[in-house]
Amino acid sequence: MTVAASHVACVHCGATNRVPAARLADDPSCGRCGQALLAGAPADLDEAGFERVVAHTELPVLVDFWAPWCGPCRMMAPAFAQAAAQLKGRALLVKVNSDEHPQLAARFGIRGIPTLVRLQGGRETARQSGALPVQAIVALAAA
Repeated sequence: MTVAASHVACVHCGATNRVPAARLADDPSCGRCGQALLAGAPADLDEAGFERVVAHTELPVLVDFWAPWCGPCRMMAPAFAQAAAQLKGRALLVKVNSDEHPQLAARFGIRGIPTLVRLQGGRETARQSGALPVQAIVALAAA
């Protein structure tokens, strides 16, 4: 059975948008703020934004828990951005700074960074710690 539409939360204003499945890769914009819903680039989220996006997005959400002082995190950032572009319309890739949002990192039991957590329907479905190449990030998001 094919899904006719997916709900996607706007990372900018938090509004939930219903996007026809056939248009997910066509640069849909938010009905409230007009910003791109699936820009093909990772979005930085705070705790409130994270909660809205995860609760109201039906696409897989791949979260990169990172910190600015972390060398492997900085090394993986370009690969994460490339994966976001490749997964445009199929998954939403977001970044959470674990130094600025330690309670969110603690909630997910993040012990080392970078750690990628795949969420589907608000539930964790996969996890991988350590810097990964683009192909591995794409595979994790598609798992």
